[in-house]
Amino acid sequence: MVLSQSEPGSGTPELAARPGFWYAGRMNLPTEVVEMLGQTLAKVAPVTIALALVFSVLAHFWACNPGRPWWRKRELVTDVCYWFLVPLFARVFRIGLLVLGAALVFGIRDADELIAFYDNGHGPLSRLPLWLQAILFLVAADFMMYWLHRMFHGGGFWKYHAIHHSSEDVDWISAARFHPVNLLLGTIGVDVVLLMAGISPGVMLWLGPFNIFHSAFVHANLNWTLGPFKYVVATPVFHRWHHTSRQEGGDTNFAGTFPLWDILFGTFRMPKGTLPDQYGVDDRSSFPREIIGQLAYPFRK
Repeated sequence: MVLSQSEPGSGTPELAARPGFWYAGRMNLPTEVVEMLGQTLAKVAPVTIALALVFSVLAHFWACNPGRPWWRKRELVTDVCYWFLVPLFARVFRIGLLVLGAALVFGIRDADELIAFYDNGHGPLSRLPLWLQAILFLVAADFMMYWLHRMFHGGGFWKYHAIHHSSEDVDWISAARFHPVNLLLGTIGVDVVLLMAGISPGVMLWLGPFNIFHSAFVHANLNWTLGPFKYVVATPVFHRWHHTSRQEGGDTNFAGTFPLWDILFGTFRMPKGTLPDQYGVDDRSSFPREIIGQLAYPFRK
């Protein structure tokens, strides 16, 4: 969800499907967790296979950085772990924050009332056509994520976001490499804010597939700039510059979907006739490569 920083497997109005998870007195909590894990994996697996096939073929013909294919990349196991665990984490915490928000802000604590409240949205925004809600959600989320992304590149927030930038072999499967704190303050937090504002969860059925594909697309090893459309939508080359060192371009191209924000706020970088080729964090030699070490990394800094 820095693509959008959407995680694979997101994009469903899951609150209505699983409110009981947060009312443990009415359901068996361990059973709910296992069932939710199974549902998430069942959704992620076919999407993963499809993306792997698509980007394997495309990178064969239009690789930005020819050489090692994604299935031979360093830290592949680490990325696969993120790819399957992040959707589960995001689903659980998105539901939890929505439940908490409804209780604290709107005084709703009953499960049935909660479902009714969020099922089709609420307030003025919910009365807009669903397609218009989807556009508002996409634009507003991308604008907020642009500024949150810039925030994560400075001060004490960088140590959490550095996890995402630690990959030296950026490819489509790198898209899910996010620390949970980064997700909570980023994609998940933005989703919760907009859903609490009244937008129907149904828009995620529209935007979910787009966000998942586009997130993988901008991380894919492709030399595509899309010509003049590079100013309209984020492309692989646009985002790969963002994964270079800070001196090369790592502090530019913060937008997940619309480069307009980078153009407006002076952070756009797409040097003509040059492609990025070196990725990773500055202290890569001492950076942990396995997922457990990476999750603990910010707390050891």
